[in-house]
Amino acid sequence: MAGGRRAAALALRWGCCVLLCCAAASKLEVSMPAVVEVEAGGVARIECNFYIPGNGSYTYIDWFYLDRNNRVRLCHITGNEILDVNADYKGRLSLGEDKALSISKVTVQDARTFVCQVGVGSQDVAENRTDLRVYKIPETPEILAYSGGISVQSSEIPEIARCVSRNSFPPPSITWHKNEEQLQPDEKTVKVLATVTRESSGLYTVSSTLFAHVAREDANSLYHCTVHHWVRGQRRSVDSQRVNVTVFYPMQHVRLWVMPSSALVKEGDDVKLVCEADGNPPPVFSFYKRELEDNWQDLSSLVDSNSGVLNLPNVNKNSSGLYRCQTLDLDDMTQMEKDVELVVNYIEGVRVKMEPSSRLQEGDSVRLSCDAHSPVDLDYQWRDQKGRKVAEGKQLFLSNLTFETSSNFSCKVMAPSVPGLEQSKQVAVAVEGKPRIVAISSPLYVRQDEVVNLTCKAIAFPRPSVHWNINGTAHEYVENQHIASNLTVRVSHDLLRAGAMCRVSNALGVSEKHIQLLDQKTPESKGVIIVAIIVCILVVAVLGSVIYFLHKKGKIPCGRAGKQDITKPEARKDKIVVEVKSDKLSEEAGLLQGANGEKRPAADQSEKYIDLRN
Repeated sequence: MAGGRRAAALALRWGCCVLLCCAAASKLEVSMPAVVEVEAGGVARIECNFYIPGNGSYTYIDWFYLDRNNRVRLCHITGNEILDVNADYKGRLSLGEDKALSISKVTVQDARTFVCQVGVGSQDVAENRTDLRVYKIPETPEILAYSGGISVQSSEIPEIARCVSRNSFPPPSITWHKNEEQLQPDEKTVKVLATVTRESSGLYTVSSTLFAHVAREDANSLYHCTVHHWVRGQRRSVDSQRVNVTVFYPMQHVRLWVMPSSALVKEGDDVKLVCEADGNPPPVFSFYKRELEDNWQDLSSLVDSNSGVLNLPNVNKNSSGLYRCQTLDLDDMTQMEKDVELVVNYIEGVRVKMEPSSRLQEGDSVRLSCDAHSPVDLDYQWRDQKGRKVAEGKQLFLSNLTFETSSNFSCKVMAPSVPGLEQSKQVAVAVEGKPRIVAISSPLYVRQDEVVNLTCKAIAFPRPSVHWNINGTAHEYVENQHIASNLTVRVSHDLLRAGAMCRVSNALGVSEKHIQLLDQKTPESKGVIIVAIIVCILVVAVLGSVIYFLHKKGKIPCGRAGKQDITKPEARKDKIVVEVKSDKLSEEAGLLQGANGEKRPAADQSEKYIDLRN
């Protein structure tokens, strides 16, 4: 029973709908979009669709726009012609094949309600309307931070920044953000003041000013504004740049330190005392050094009061002491101070002691001791005159001294904990004694009337003098403990016969040596030359014998013998000995003396035999 009633109700409703639709379709209808959106400067296309019963045709189409609820005719259309165009729209209207009206070069003044009225015959009229919405995307907003400093102790809410959005339609809204987080207006902490200005172009300029309290942490905060607008039913936004504001806050802590580290400061360094406070703006800095009886020396004249850096060039041990930095906050006139101890490391009083301190002779021994004073631990090294390290520690022991040992030794004192802190002290170890001649140019082979150089080299301390027993031009030079003299002379007969004498002397004694001169044309020299000539004669004789032997064997053709068959086998292979004899044995024996005038053995002066078998 219930199901039948439900079916009957549905049938009744369907029948009613069919009747209504048939009734609606029996009269003129006009349909239009409720809203059309277009950007300023673009083309707005407003459709006007209509239905005429019986497939009839329209008589006219009138377009109107509403101005303060008053209808203003826009144009009149009959057929495909647009007539009676409103003066404000001349040259901007066009009609599509579907009778849609297009408006070009749309301005913000075109944001109105447009009415399309269709007439059929003389009595049947229908119309509909569309709201034309014009928008203009705003430019990128400009943001300007407050140029002055903002105090965290301000009693009033200070201005942070101002944001301006230009040339938009309709007017947009502006929100504020700090560190990407949106700020919500609050009567006590955050305020936003906005103004909207309509320009002559019909576009809007919106300005927004942010007021907010700040804290110390806001010294690094970034602020920006966001402009929100609508485009085709969607909400869009444009961000400004991020800006920072100067925040003033009182100091809470003061730091004072030494550059470089106080543990590494040494005499001669350039030192900085750096004072730093965490207030803004930076306070005024003053520096002091404690003197005797707890008096403080004002050093503020040596520093820029705004920099907080005290420069101490070329410090010494007197620069050590307690330093104080005093700060004054000009905002609330609070004062804070901090102390630091400056220690300048140094080495002083480097001294070298030699035992025994009396004069040293060759063969003696000596002990060198080094000592110095410093507030830090020291290391000691000994180096010779050439800079080579010879020992470590405070003492250096030298035994069996000689003239060659005499030298300058240096004690190098170093502070391992303070790089670059070192000093050196030199000591001369002088071994005294009478001169010792170590080199002379003897024997010297010369020729008479030849100009020669005679050399005499000695060693001694104190420095000796060199004398020659003959006249000439002398040149002296000194190297370490050695002294050398070169004498340039012409060889005379007497000099060649007697030689020269080098005499070296100092306060402790005299040494002298004889230089022997030998004539290069002495019999010994002639003997050598004669021996050389005889050897040459023997060689020539041997070569002649070999040539004669080869000729006899037919190995070397000569004259007619050159026509012989050189391939003929040898008739015999006799052993051939070439004999060389001297007719004047006594004379040859005299010529074959050695270079020292010694007679050569008789076996060496007899007949010479050269075996050519091999």
